[in-house]
Amino acid sequence: MKINCSFSKRFCIAVLPWIVCSLAAIFYCYEYLLRIMPGLMVADLQRALSVNGVYLDATLIGYLSAFYYYAYTPMQLPVGLLMDRYGPRKILTLAVICCAIGSMLFGATTLWWVAALGRFAIGFGSAFAFVGVLKLASVWLPPNRFAMVTGMTTSLGMIGAMLGGVFLSSLIEQVGWRQTVLYASYLGLILFPLVWLFVRDKPSFVLESPEVKSYVSYRQLWQEIYYAMKNPQIWLNGVIGGLLMMPTMVFPELWGKLYLQTVCHFETSEAASTATIIFLGWAIGAPLAGLLSDWLAKRKLPIMVGSFLAVVLLLVFLYYPALSVNQVKLLLFLVGMVSSVEVICFAIGRENCPASLAATAIAVTNFLVVAFSVFQVIVAKVLDHTWEGVVIDQAKVYSASSYQSAMLILPVSLGLAFVLSFFLKETHCQPMVKGKVESKDDFATV
Repeated sequence: MKINCSFSKRFCIAVLPWIVCSLAAIFYCYEYLLRIMPGLMVADLQRALSVNGVYLDATLIGYLSAFYYYAYTPMQLPVGLLMDRYGPRKILTLAVICCAIGSMLFGATTLWWVAALGRFAIGFGSAFAFVGVLKLASVWLPPNRFAMVTGMTTSLGMIGAMLGGVFLSSLIEQVGWRQTVLYASYLGLILFPLVWLFVRDKPSFVLESPEVKSYVSYRQLWQEIYYAMKNPQIWLNGVIGGLLMMPTMVFPELWGKLYLQTVCHFETSEAASTATIIFLGWAIGAPLAGLLSDWLAKRKLPIMVGSFLAVVLLLVFLYYPALSVNQVKLLLFLVGMVSSVEVICFAIGRENCPASLAATAIAVTNFLVVAFSVFQVIVAKVLDHTWEGVVIDQAKVYSASSYQSAMLILPVSLGLAFVLSFFLKETHCQPMVKGKVESKDDFATV
């Protein structure tokens, strides 16, 4: 289908860009929904999947969920190059298909390794979602709309994950986990032809540049990655970002629902909806954190304050006795809000490299951040280590003390982020070269 804008150029200029970018944003919401799905069905997965005839423990569930990140994490490095070289239309269409097929594998099998392969396929396709939105926004929308679209997409993904968690949990209770996962794959099968038909790499009414566009080669890409990773501040900043993001990857994405059911004695639906409130905190806090950092012209201070407050709030949530439902929801919302200062780490990464490496620095930062998804498995290992031998309906059941021991990792990680933030070099929102803040004109010549 060729979109011919000659009959209505005004429509194409005013409306079509938003349709194109909205479809990519819908895919981002869709992949986020698939990302959190295992956390809503842990007990079901333990009973339904097996390894050599043995039903799953928490560690194998952790590995199963983490297979998403085993594909997603390394793909953060070349995803920008692939998007530039082959265009968002082809890449996003294939990405949606990967997610749909991965969901089918995950929902149809009784074998752990096939389910893990499905999660890997979902993670591979999901790796292109957010970058795809930004790429399309950069060529379809005016420059003064790019930051708004970035913020809205981030918030949309978080809110979509929160609302989707509530909806999926209810659907699991009604039709079962397998049918729910298959329904999710059908959404992908509906979305992929829409992406192919309506998404275009660039507006057809824009005149082609007479210059031949030069692409970064794979060799150049890895050289840039190597250069960025030689900078100790990039590593320090990425580790801090990963530590700040870890509670979100561990709690609402996987173990939060069972924690609330076991420790706080929530009903299933209430536990699912409450665990995802962290996403709402992120949706509101992330744009505010960026605005505050820019307004103060400081990067370190918001990270230090946010990580410290997150430690305090998590300790109250985990160990203060007899919290009411509303108090738990408020605490989780605030944890999400203050830990969302993690978004500032991307600005720090960009400001610690030459301008020509800005995109690579952001990609490396994101790679380091999502690498901390390994703590989904570490939390699971603590659960298995403290398991008291209780099995109900072919599923291991972990005690409240086991969950509290495992979740202690979260405030410890945030406390470490707070300590490490003292060693960050303040950029004052300006590019830095060799540890000294330079003017933008000087930086441009590097």
